[in-house]
Amino acid sequence: MIAIAEFCIRTRLERPMVEAWIEAGWLIPPEGQAEPVFAEIDVARAQLIAELRGDLGVNDEGVGVVLHLLDQVHDLRRVLADVLVEVREMRRAP
Repeated sequence: MIAIAEFCIRTRLERPMVEAWIEAGWLIPPEGQAEPVFAEIDVARAQLIAELRGDLGVNDEGVGVVLHLLDQVHDLRRVLADVLVEVREMRRAP
């Protein structure tokens, strides 16, 4: 896991910005820690958010919509992967 100070360095974001993104629900560190910690995927997500807001000029509402849709796509991919495993197991069964 990546501590918030290291996360800020790696993403080139100021801590108040990271905290605002946590408050907005765009970044969701695990609960139960004294300080927020992040995974590698959170670094990629923060970079995506920065690109959406900066280079692409997406407003905050739009960022929320994009992230929600992206999360749905990832969830669907996980479900489809599980279904594929089940189908393969059914084919192997006598």
